[in-house]
Amino acid sequence: MKTRIVLASASARRRDLMRQAGFDFRISPADIDETPHPGETPCDLVLRLALGKARAVAGKAACSGQDDRRVVVVGADTVVVSPSGDVFGKPTDRDNFLAMFRTLAGRRHRVLTGVAVVAGGRSRTALAEAGVTLRDVPEPEMAAYWATGEPRDKAGGYGLQGLGAIFVRAIEGSPSAVIGLPLDELERLLTEIGVETWRFRGPRRQRRRNGAGSKLES
Repeated sequence: MKTRIVLASASARRRDLMRQAGFDFRISPADIDETPHPGETPCDLVLRLALGKARAVAGKAACSGQDDRRVVVVGADTVVVSPSGDVFGKPTDRDNFLAMFRTLAGRRHRVLTGVAVVAGGRSRTALAEAGVTLRDVPEPEMAAYWATGEPRDKAGGYGLQGLGAIFVRAIEGSPSAVIGLPLDELERLLTEIGVETWRFRGPRRQRRRNGAGSKLES
């Protein structure tokens, strides 16, 4: 049985980044409690959740009788940290989104993404940070953006890969970390845990035939 990479996320942006990196992989979304712990820092939060997601999916694979030494699970979590230090996840509703975006528009904020790799009982984690500056955004434009539906499932209420890119004035650091899966850190973690990453890369036609990015049945 060959080694298999599994992405513990339903995020279309993370799926696209895995494809961009050339990986043949499967998708098995994690279902964990993402409530922050009292006093938990943003850095600790994203690292804990990334590892928790990866471990949850690895445990599910083990319970289904799969050899966990042959399953490499990738988990990630992203938050936006406002200029005043508030932690923004996905907006809960329109009012919450508008409150977030008023805080972020015209100012620089931080985006933190934790990434974790779990395989055969071993685990590695890494943190990526980027600085993002948004332009000034008038209230009617914020409302119009919310109406597109794009902000609903994105930390901070905007997405770099979609319409949200029109609001971004500058990025300092890794764009893939802002999108939700820092590829440089992921490559390093996979190598550290003993995965020969280039074995999972090949011609695009071959990856399509193998169903790269398809959902893994639990």
